[in-house]
Amino acid sequence: MCERFALPDRIAAEHEFMPAQAWWNFEQRFNVAAHQYVPAIRLHEGQSEAVMLRWGLIPAWAEGVPTSDPELCVNAEAMAESEVYRAAWLNSQRCIVPVAGFYLWQLTSLKYRQPFFVRVADRSVFGLAAVWDRSVTEEDDVIESCSVICVPPNALVADIANTEHRMPAILRRKDYETWLRGTPVEAKETLQSYNPQWMQAYAVSPRVNSTTADDAGLIRPVYRSAH
Repeated sequence: MCERFALPDRIAAEHEFMPAQAWWNFEQRFNVAAHQYVPAIRLHEGQSEAVMLRWGLIPAWAEGVPTSDPELCVNAEAMAESEVYRAAWLNSQRCIVPVAGFYLWQLTSLKYRQPFFVRVADRSVFGLAAVWDRSVTEEDDVIESCSVICVPPNALVADIANTEHRMPAILRRKDYETWLRGTPVEAKETLQSYNPQWMQAYAVSPRVNSTTADDAGLIRPVYRSAH
């Protein structure tokens, strides 16, 4: 799954995705959590635009009211059948969330959840596949939100997240356009487990467990005992 992630520098994100219109405004962050606003690339009238979306999808029919649990992630296989995601998926409301890396937790033999930071090697920014929706409240406030798509784990993620069984769908650069502009069938073919040889992961401070912590120290490697 994907519970927390780090945001890249805005200029780096714009250089990576080259949006035709950049409406977003954000700073580099190191501990993004549920319900916070995150940058995303999507299509509008055939052109790419960079916007801010609430992380945790609220479907259009919910009239701005979140469903029972934060819908941060959705399994790739479940989108077409999910009451929450079906309309967004069939309407090709796909987007890309730029991140610097994401966090996973490993349950140790001492029943301690050790956080790890996971990133694409030699990249300051990469894209996660996501879907978005627009919901209007009874007061006519518009909430645009998104959820990250998850796929089966690769060997690196499976070794770390020994109590979890999914990973966020990392898009290859060559698949950005297909994900945004392709048919649902074409887009779904881009949802693959990322090559673990192209990734890095290392243990980090448990300070990331608190949503109040948000500094560069969270993604620095820490010593990890054999336990």
